Amino acid sequence: MESRIRNVATLLSTLGLFVLSGAAMATNGYFTHGVGTESKGMAGTGIGSDAANGPIITASNPALSVFASDSWEVGIGIFSPMRDYKASSSLAGGQVINGVPTFTVGQGRFSSSSEWFPIPYVAKNWRFDNDKVLGLAFYGRGGMNTDWDSSSASATSLACDPTGTAPQTGPGPFCAGDAGVDLSQAFLALTYSGKVGDDFSWGFGPLFAAQVFEATGVASFAGFTKTFAECFVLGAPGSCDPRPTSLSDNGHDTSTGIGFTGGLWWTMGDAVSAGVSYQSKISMSEFDDYSDLFAEDGGFDIPPSVKVGFSFKGLQGARFNFDIEHTQFSEAKSVGNPMVNLVSCPTAGLGGADFESCLGGSNGGGFGWQDMTTYKFGMEWAGSSNTMWRFGYSYGEQPIQEEDVLFNILAPGVMEQHFTFGMTRSRSNGGAWNLSIMYAPESTVKGLSLFDPTQTIELKMKQFEMEFSYLW
Repeated sequence: MESRIRNVATLLSTLGLFVLSGAAMATNGYFTHGVGTESKGMAGTGIGSDAANGPIITASNPALSVFASDSWEVGIGIFSPMRDYKASSSLAGGQVINGVPTFTVGQGRFSSSSEWFPIPYVAKNWRFDNDKVLGLAFYGRGGMNTDWDSSSASATSLACDPTGTAPQTGPGPFCAGDAGVDLSQAFLALTYSGKVGDDFSWGFGPLFAAQVFEATGVASFAGFTKTFAECFVLGAPGSCDPRPTSLSDNGHDTSTGIGFTGGLWWTMGDAVSAGVSYQSKISMSEFDDYSDLFAEDGGFDIPPSVKVGFSFKGLQGARFNFDIEHTQFSEAKSVGNPMVNLVSCPTAGLGGADFESCLGGSNGGGFGWQDMTTYKFGMEWAGSSNTMWRFGYSYGEQPIQEEDVLFNILAPGVMEQHFTFGMTRSRSNGGAWNLSIMYAPESTVKGLSLFDPTQTIELKMKQFEMEFSYLW
């Protein structure tokens, strides 16, 4: 028994390091379109379905663990996000105009160089004599990675001059060298579920989360930080150092937190069932190494989300799912606060007087993501006694606003549509192989740069993912 526990702990630890060191997701905002190969094959649907899926279904709706087999499930996805940004010509050219400094991104189209990432997961169910089920699922669901390292990328601004005396041109999209972010999120769900008769089930439990983050090439925003503004405006000469030390290029930092997940399922007739699941907001510990970048001194909480789903049994082994997922990105200030908040920072050069609107402040400028509602359609069909086919489509209006395109060069989560395919091949020994494929066609957002209204910036992305899993 002790040996088995050690083996499980080792597997989870290895997968944890794997997820946190390499995962990069950006589908519905910065969350994956689904969790688990079976659900992903149906565009992430299945919240209201009692079909026999693997134990990873507890990550979607804990109430469905009672219908899953008491098996192990291990999966690995290969995810490929392809990101571009395009900067137009500018009339301002990064110069100070009428006493107002501008920030101009170098003209051209550029691509992020990081395009392939592995995303693993593992899940297990344990069924008790009273038909209650303990479910465990470890998975990556959120993240973002960009790597803008083109040698021809540049920017021009007074902010590019370390002495702050004259506009200069520097390398990278923010004139501070190769720029990008690396955000990975991993979750461990431990859920307890049961049934009330044959028509109702429930499930709930704690949700543990861990994050790893790194930012590079954004040191040019030093003048917009709360650290700089308070020292420059309030500090006596020589009494403080205005240079922020927790803004950029500090390597990877970690953050942890705990939240809650729960769900319900019930039948609405012989052919119709429904489900609802909820993930609470997870208050994460701060990224101390990036307290000058993120609002609330490095805060990066995980936003809450709610899902509602309906499942319809059709003829000849077909089943149709319709799910709605709503994610409240606005509940995480570092993600939801608009970049325009920086205008109120006293050292932005635009007449502001609110220190808390500076980077790192309680209302610091962020990525400006709005809440996102995604509509998902999926179906599965038993082609034979040992083969299941799956198809899906989802749509959700991307969360980035046109006025926030400048900062979102770092996090261009602009996807809106997903087309999916999947299948399961059962084996005579009771095991099963699963496959899912996702394609997200190109989506864009284009707007005026906040600090150079004569320039437009366009963000573009398309995605592909293939995932395999095995149950035994």
